[in-house]
Amino acid sequence: MTTFRITDPSPEFGSITRPATSLTPLDRAWPAPPLLLPSRSITATRGRRTSRRRMHEMLRPYDAGMQLTPVEARVLDSIDETALVQNLIDLIRVPSITGTDAESELQNAQAGQLRDAGLSVDAWKFDLDALRADPRFPGTEAPRTEGYGVVGVTGPGRPALVLQGHIDVVPTGDLDRWHDGDPFSGRIEAGAVHGRGACDMKAGVAANLAVLRALQGSGVLLERPIAVHTVVGEEDGGLGAFGTMLRGHTGDAAVLTEPTSGRIVTACAGALTFELDVTGRAAHGSTRLEGVSALEAFLPIMAAIQSLELRRNVGPHPLFSDYPLPYPISIGTVRAGDWASSVPDLLIAEGRLGVRLGEDPADARREFEIAIAEASAADPWLSDNPVHVSWPGGQFASGRIDDDHTLIDEVTSAIMTLNGGTVPPRRAAPYGSDLRLYSDIGGIPSLHFGPGDVRFAHAPREQVLIDELVGVTRSLALLAVRRSGAHF
Repeated sequence: MTTFRITDPSPEFGSITRPATSLTPLDRAWPAPPLLLPSRSITATRGRRTSRRRMHEMLRPYDAGMQLTPVEARVLDSIDETALVQNLIDLIRVPSITGTDAESELQNAQAGQLRDAGLSVDAWKFDLDALRADPRFPGTEAPRTEGYGVVGVTGPGRPALVLQGHIDVVPTGDLDRWHDGDPFSGRIEAGAVHGRGACDMKAGVAANLAVLRALQGSGVLLERPIAVHTVVGEEDGGLGAFGTMLRGHTGDAAVLTEPTSGRIVTACAGALTFELDVTGRAAHGSTRLEGVSALEAFLPIMAAIQSLELRRNVGPHPLFSDYPLPYPISIGTVRAGDWASSVPDLLIAEGRLGVRLGEDPADARREFEIAIAEASAADPWLSDNPVHVSWPGGQFASGRIDDDHTLIDEVTSAIMTLNGGTVPPRRAAPYGSDLRLYSDIGGIPSLHFGPGDVRFAHAPREQVLIDELVGVTRSLALLAVRRSGAHF
């Protein structure tokens, strides 16, 4: 059991104690995900049902009954867990909200840490105009004047594995809802690190660096290189991943260490940001019947959106079994009126449209626009003043890795070797991510596996369990050892 001796509430804390790694399978497991696969079978490649015994056979030679090799044990013993947690705290304490100067500051710091770890680093400033002019540009929402890419590799050649994480975070919201009003404290409480970005996804970024530090510090030799990518702008479209792929960085496979609660996420839905402009007719509030409230005009549009949402979520893919609503349509902001005693003549609503797995974003946009047009045509006011739809922000297509790609079994094997043999569930996520950019533009088979529970993301209770952070880091390190062909 990992023991943290916290001497005070500051980030400076005491040592971590852990028994040395033996050359037998570890029986330590981080907290189980809230939903597990059925006890008798799991979903395996190409939709077949495979027994757990057969799964263990498929995972040889690195199955749950296999001893760790001396090389694997050496690398796992080289993970500095105290430094891992401290690095996460330091990351949280930089308020790297998407598009801000702090985001650039943290990227530059990441480049320095990768250099200090002995990696060859490519750090460059984006040509934003050129990226925006590309027809594949994924869109942005936050104001931005600059952006940087950072890639570190352990040596020459095509990387056997890429570990990727984004360092930008969303705004904090109401500060009064945060403990002590400080969303960037990085405080440790009840075995978890708290703060904006703790799970989405600075824990994953910290884990990636810890893996590379362990590989470099263990003294083992790598037959093939491992790469770390840190990116910006993931939260509003994927600018950093887009720029990194166009830079030409590649690899045989990638793990995006987004929070997955112990699951392996092999597919992600898409998400398209939309804006609705609803017009009304202004009037004095005392004679409101002389006007038309844009707020009231929006109500049938909202009803049409809810009806469309129900239709688009009929018969979702089995990978979404954890989610009752895998393709939500949500309204995030609504602005109407400019005076309390006036009938508002304009309402602007912004939201996100979930994109089905494999669906062309253009088809999703078309279906949404038709639904809004039909609702407008059926309304006495809106038939003459139709709602205007635009797509101003992030445009996330869906993405997935082939069901039979070896990376899935390799990640599964690494997890099972260290957790006592429990098969991790395979699932899809209902949100957009950089996965589709790595898969589609970069041609890199990619999946998600990382520390944290996405239900804490973007919330004032954001946190990540330290045990989970350490456990995921160890699984990623084992995966990296095996993929790189590490040896003495």
